[in-house]
Amino acid sequence: MLPADPEATRQVQEWLAEEGYSLYGIEHDFRGADLAGGDFSGSWFTQADLAGVRLAGASFYRADLQSADLTGADLTGADLVRANLDEAVLRSARLDGAKMSRASLCDVDASGASFRGTNILGASLLDTDMRGADLTDAVLYENFFEIKVDDSTVVRGLTGTVFGPITVFSGESSRELAGAELESWINARGGQIEVVPPRRPPR
Repeated sequence: MLPADPEATRQVQEWLAEEGYSLYGIEHDFRGADLAGGDFSGSWFTQADLAGVRLAGASFYRADLQSADLTGADLTGADLVRANLDEAVLRSARLDGAKMSRASLCDVDASGASFRGTNILGASLLDTDMRGADLTDAVLYENFFEIKVDDSTVVRGLTGTVFGPITVFSGESSRELAGAELESWINARGGQIEVVPPRRPPR
């Protein structure tokens, strides 16, 4: 299914016609499309509108999705290894089982998103809003994990190692948790993580 927007449709048709073509979708509107299983490695979706788009099983290896609107998008099982998602909107998106090794999610709104069983390895999550998100059985490994959570954030089965701190919101108040306090907060909610000494984020 092609996007409703003619220019976005042209880009998708060029991508379909030429094997290995990196789609240039900067600021384009892809709503209404079904792009499940597509190989968009190295493609550009900067500031693109992908709200509600089906992207299950698609590959975005090293793709640029900075400031893209992925509200409600289906990214189940997607390859987001080394993808740039800085300042993207992932509200209520589904990323269950996605691969997010070395991905960058700085200043991202992922509130209400689902990360069930997602591999988030060596990624940078800085000032990422995960209030109401579901991290059930997600796997972490030495991630910069400076996220915002609240009591509705699900961390049951969350495992691995992280650098903190996280910010926990409760009503109008918030508190920052690091080290043993961060471990206790997650582990008391069914997770099993270890907070390791922080390093400087990669530039």
